[in-house]
Amino acid sequence: MPAAVGSYRSVCDPKRCLHRASFRARPKTCSGASHQAVDSVLIPAGVSAFPPAGVRTESTAHSDLLTAGQATRKAALASVHPHPHYRYPTRRRTRTVARIPQHFIDELVARTDIIEVIGSRVQLKKAGREYKACCPFHDEKTPSFWVSVDKQFYHCFGCGAHGTVLGFVMEYDHLGFIEAVEDLAARAGLEVPREGGAAAGPANPHDELYVAMERAALYFRQCLSSDARARDYVKRRGLDADAAQKFGIGYAAARWDGLLERYGGTDDERHVLLRAGLIIERQPQQDTTTDTVAAAAASNSHTRERGFYDRFRDRVMFPIRDTRGRTIGFGGRVLDQGEPKYLNSPETELFHKGRELYGLYEARQATRSLQRLLVVEGYMDVVSLHQAGITYAVATLGTSTTPEHLQRIFRLVGEVVFCFDGDRAGRAAAWRALENAVAEVKQGRQVRFLFLPDGHDPDTLVREEGKDAFETRLADALPLSQYLIRELSSRVETGSVDGRARLVELARPLVRRIPSDVYRELLINQLADVVGMSAARLNEMLGGDAPQTQTAAGQARTPASPSGSYSERNSSGYERPSGLGGARFGALQTSAPGRGTLVRQAIMLLVHYPTAATAISGQQIDAVAAIDRPGILLLAEMLTRLREDPPANTAAILERWRGRPEQGSLAKLAAATCLAPDAAGAAAELKSALNRLIIEESPVRRLDELMAKARDSALDDAEKQELQGLLRSRSPAARKPPEAPR
Repeated sequence: MPAAVGSYRSVCDPKRCLHRASFRARPKTCSGASHQAVDSVLIPAGVSAFPPAGVRTESTAHSDLLTAGQATRKAALASVHPHPHYRYPTRRRTRTVARIPQHFIDELVARTDIIEVIGSRVQLKKAGREYKACCPFHDEKTPSFWVSVDKQFYHCFGCGAHGTVLGFVMEYDHLGFIEAVEDLAARAGLEVPREGGAAAGPANPHDELYVAMERAALYFRQCLSSDARARDYVKRRGLDADAAQKFGIGYAAARWDGLLERYGGTDDERHVLLRAGLIIERQPQQDTTTDTVAAAAASNSHTRERGFYDRFRDRVMFPIRDTRGRTIGFGGRVLDQGEPKYLNSPETELFHKGRELYGLYEARQATRSLQRLLVVEGYMDVVSLHQAGITYAVATLGTSTTPEHLQRIFRLVGEVVFCFDGDRAGRAAAWRALENAVAEVKQGRQVRFLFLPDGHDPDTLVREEGKDAFETRLADALPLSQYLIRELSSRVETGSVDGRARLVELARPLVRRIPSDVYRELLINQLADVVGMSAARLNEMLGGDAPQTQTAAGQARTPASPSGSYSERNSSGYERPSGLGGARFGALQTSAPGRGTLVRQAIMLLVHYPTAATAISGQQIDAVAAIDRPGILLLAEMLTRLREDPPANTAAILERWRGRPEQGSLAKLAAATCLAPDAAGAAAELKSALNRLIIEESPVRRLDELMAKARDSALDDAEKQELQGLLRSRSPAARKPPEAPR
């Protein structure tokens, strides 16, 4: 059975495990009596811990050596590269791409509640049978984003964004299709199956980097378990074994080539380690030998000659994981005195410091439905807070809070508390966070600031006071508005006219960046009380109602232009169809008024009521497939596939056609109004539409046959009379080319 996404699996180390049966042909988890498990390796989603069958690795070489005596075996194993089960592929190697079965996608969409998924990221409000919200994909003041429970489908009448729950997760969380599937599957407690048979293609270029990072994390954990000095340091910092295991804490030995010697035996492997940021290329003139590691460096001069050395040395190591639990980088803290105190992985293909949050994966694992996040500054702060039971703590990675951090936070929760030391550096970091946060203040979002007593950081304070006292401090944290006014007031003399005028000027750029009209107006009211002006006059001086903002994606989407009648324009400047009473979900017109062609009607019925296809016979489908009209091929395919395996709802249909040219047209039909009252009514209408298609096609087909015969040979009297009757019966509408389905 394949490993679950982000699951831990015990694997064997060929250098220590002598269990022969475990390493034949295709290595697998060892269960023999002589097995010595090294540790548990976090298997990244989509990355196998084992090579394809038939690929020769260190493990298969290991099995060939098992027939020798133990002394000979140990000597021979010394020549085999010691990392378990996986040999980094060369850049020319290809592998078979495993596909996710369609039936699993159908099941996943059927078992996932779109309201729950979107509601965890956007504040939804119930409106009749549907839900509405301000669109997360463009900036607006009046809700035009609607979610249908029955269709499991969302649509924005403002910018035109629409799709299924999978599409929403891909768009909102900026994930690929596979990542979105695995994210929803983990949420639903499902394991993503894979099926072979796909054409072989290039391997994912990041796979080998994920494997390298996991192997490095394993190596650091092994070093921690074998180094008494590092273990003593971790104990002195108050961390227990559960916390260390939860966060995968390890130790980088005080050697220049510990990781390099273990995992960098070939040029390809060193190239992977370099890309992952785990080793550094030595410059010819550089001399990195120091007194503390002189002996180790001298004894490994052959490694120095190759031009690389380990990036992390003599540091406690904190793995940085992405939202799927894969290690993408490391943070290292010196054990004793040294600079820099903290050292992070460099920017790599996997790791981008300005976007990642340490502890976010662990926070999401600890709490299924996060309500808020506590942002602190250090790795140890996060681990100590989690150990104390405050499992919603995360940390920026040695940098100030960026707009990308805030956007990522507000995709998950509606409240964020920034926790800083009370010293000068902490206040400066808090102000930088506020400057970035004002542009993200919208309806339903809360930003607060907590300043700790002098001489304390979250790590020391929570161990001294405990969880309850610390959370009491969180409850008293300053709202953004109060902190902004307090901080700016401290920079001027509010008792003088000059000072109050200066205060208004300092506040102007910050207030203008607030996108929420309500929040901005309330803040201006508070500021007006401080400076002694009327709120209306101050609002005018600060620049009126036009905020300097942009959408989360960097620019607003191009608004859709649905046809039909309109009666009002919402506050975002987008028109709303009339008669919606707050915009009923299905009322978007995707074409000119009218039901469209029979082909379009039939396809729309199938999109809204997939089970209607089960009422159609195979003979009818064959007759429809023989018709020569635009859209017939799609209609016949839908009838065949949905009759054999009808999906549960509209969303599942759209996922079956994901990536195909017809997907956009089907999505428009999903957002349009279907007049059928229920599934039974839809089945009756579908039968009627197909019968009319077949009946209309019969005379046309007979006319074509007679015309073709008349061109090749003479018609008899009966055929001439039939041809004349068909020509007379043809109406202008029948001669007009049928309209393609939209």
